[in-house]
Amino acid sequence: MQTPYEILGVVNDASDNEIKRAYLQLVKNNPPDRDQENFQRIHEAYTLIKDHKSRVSHGLFTLPAANFNAVLDEAMQTEQGTALNIESFNKILTVSADETSLLNIFARPEKK
Repeated sequence: MQTPYEILGVVNDASDNEIKRAYLQLVKNNPPDRDQENFQRIHEAYTLIKDHKSRVSHGLFTLPAANFNAVLDEAMQTEQGTALNIESFNKILTVSADETSLLNIFARPEKK
């Protein structure tokens, strides 16, 4: 999913004038009578970041897009860099500790 900045082809710290110029150029090249859907996407992007107040609101209330595949890939890696297979991952999720096991762990005398 593209951000409004990417749709308009401007950098995140672009000025109001730069954003407006980019918007007007895109509208000129993509008038609503040619492709209404594309025009609407451009107009919505401009509306979201057209001035400082709009950019602040967009920055505060818009969640960044998450790349879930990258998150899962990272979660499946161990410190040694070897990947866990799905069976091992499922076993980890289903492991439970009973009270006796926990008591044995905590009752072991510490080595000094």
